[in-house]
Amino acid sequence: MFKKITFVFSFIIFFSNPFNIFAQDPKEQNWIGKNSKNLSELWELGDEYHRGTFLITTYKPIYLTVAKYSTNPNEFPVAENSTKVLDAPLSLNAVEAKFQVSLKTKIFHNMLDGHMDLWMGYSQTAYWQIYNTERSRPFRELNYQPEIIANFPVKFKFLGFDLKMVGAAIIHESNGQSDPISRSWNRIAFHAGFERDNWQIMLKPWIRIGSKIDDNENISDYIGRGEANITYDLGRQRFRAIARHSLNYGAKSRGSIQLNWSFPIFENFNGHLQLFDGYGETLIDYNHRQTTIGIGVSLIN
Repeated sequence: MFKKITFVFSFIIFFSNPFNIFAQDPKEQNWIGKNSKNLSELWELGDEYHRGTFLITTYKPIYLTVAKYSTNPNEFPVAENSTKVLDAPLSLNAVEAKFQVSLKTKIFHNMLDGHMDLWMGYSQTAYWQIYNTERSRPFRELNYQPEIIANFPVKFKFLGFDLKMVGAAIIHESNGQSDPISRSWNRIAFHAGFERDNWQIMLKPWIRIGSKIDDNENISDYIGRGEANITYDLGRQRFRAIARHSLNYGAKSRGSIQLNWSFPIFENFNGHLQLFDGYGETLIDYNHRQTTIGIGVSLIN
């Protein structure tokens, strides 16, 4: 019930009036209403971009995938070192809906003698079996990801790119479920953000923090130990690739690739096409490989 209330609440807020909920005045509406195309605006890199603390801005893309098809739905999710399993396989439709909302806010500005900003971020992704009438259209999975981000603006040339920012984050991710389908992990992630013309590259390796109670201790061997997030803007079209890898060889060489294309429909309302292949599209599927393709709409890139 908690998951359904959370999702419906998020859906109502973002699709009834997606931008005005953040606006403090018309100037703020302009910041939120447009798709920022550089890291300086997104992360307020410099006093000329600083907007104040505790103002809610977007973080990762906000989108609704109306229909997402999977070549291999995970009807019997199992953690590799857990003795608890489902009583029977789940009855899943190969087509479902997906929704992502992601926000951030700056909580401290110019820390460490003006060299660091401290942010708090929150992302939530929902996988909804809306076309599954046999199971009364349940939410199959909800992934919650709060994080604390320390960001350092820098100016440095590297291989023709401008290094704009470096930093680190403490990230928790879980699905709010109980055994045998409970999944969670904690990471310390490091990041470096590069720009050149219409290109953005964000490199993010991470170190997993272990836990005494852990049903998915080998999650890094599937989802990965780092990612590269590459974005290219062509007018109002945006192409984004997110690649993750375990940084292992042989049988443990695993990971994923996600390709996104957003294209304008009307003002800030965009179409969104997403292709995924590999492990860990959701936490419950961290050790399950599949290929998915989805079509929907994107509110903010």
